[in-house]
Amino acid sequence: MFMWYNVVQFIKTITYFSIQGVSCSSFDVISDSLGNNRADQYPLAMTLVGGTQVENKLGVMKISNINQTKLPKEEDDDEDEEESESDSEDEDETECNVELVAVHHPGGVNRIKVTKFSDKVIAASWSEKGKVYVWDLTLPINAVNNHHVMKSYIQNSESPQPIFSFAGHLSEGFAMEWSPLVPGMLVTGDCKSRIHLWKHLEGGTWHVDQRPYIGHAASVEDLEWSPIDVNVMASCSVDKTVRIWDIRALSNKACMLTRHNAHDSDVNVISWDKTGNFILSGGDDGKLRVWDLRMFPEGDPICTFKYHTAPITSVEWHPTDHSVFAASGADDQLTQWDLAVERDDIQEEEKELSPEILALPPQLLFMHQGQKEIKELHWHKQMPGVLISTALNGFDVFRTLSV
Repeated sequence: MFMWYNVVQFIKTITYFSIQGVSCSSFDVISDSLGNNRADQYPLAMTLVGGTQVENKLGVMKISNINQTKLPKEEDDDEDEEESESDSEDEDETECNVELVAVHHPGGVNRIKVTKFSDKVIAASWSEKGKVYVWDLTLPINAVNNHHVMKSYIQNSESPQPIFSFAGHLSEGFAMEWSPLVPGMLVTGDCKSRIHLWKHLEGGTWHVDQRPYIGHAASVEDLEWSPIDVNVMASCSVDKTVRIWDIRALSNKACMLTRHNAHDSDVNVISWDKTGNFILSGGDDGKLRVWDLRMFPEGDPICTFKYHTAPITSVEWHPTDHSVFAASGADDQLTQWDLAVERDDIQEEEKELSPEILALPPQLLFMHQGQKEIKELHWHKQMPGVLISTALNGFDVFRTLSV
């Protein structure tokens, strides 16, 4: 069996654990039937799907029995043996359970995204071999939730085959996104600047428009659908632009708005907030910028943050708090931000802080370090405040006091 982890350990903050040894290039959160707004309902459980570029596999993973992190107790020489045994039992009770099954994937996984329609969880994956695959994750999800299905899956060396694939891109790519408003509608972008639109048709078939959307002059790095308009999407590129598209237009005329020089170098990632008014972008210049689409593309970004010291690798708005977002960078840092925060007059207790601390943007709520080469982060939409990130040395999951 493909084992995707070595050890689970608890560290700090309200909720924090690390699954070390996981080398995951991309992942997504699978929604479940356990309810929404359950960040305070411990123990927590979640299901993820990820892909590797080393072992050419997808992995569906269920993590359960996630408890609040306990602060270290002060040492007490008078503590009796009976109390120590009780503490040991408590530690056993707080250990996470991890179930994982693998799915063979043609080539390394550049990016993976999931959606749900027709009562099924469907994943799309970008392969380093230049193809895009669509998967039905029903069997792997059943396996991580049912011991008997898991046993059969392992004994029979099962691995679902893709239900559809597309080889029409001119090269490999990383950009892809499912529409949040139209079930089964997908958009994919490649390193040769081409964007293709997918639609799931009645009867279970798929249609991919062979005429690509043309406008970018270099690799399409990320794609996002408008959360309020079914026909509008956004893209960013190595050509330093952020573009807005209307898919109802002809493919060579669909680009409605273009912000040139959105960053000083490659624009790596974008995220569209749920109100539909703001797009967050992160670039190779290490900058985070927020764009008000009501002033786009001529207007300047409403804010620019230059805290990260290396390229931005992932950004995402909080699923319910429209002023909060998270970002990660190649400087091995993950940060949380709140645009609603303003700097007040310095209080007496803050006067003792170092100039370096006082120089930090007041909107910077939290800095997380310890991971190496952070690739991607996602909020868990059913557990507001819970963040998950993947890096070269593993997965981290945490919830802070700030959000």
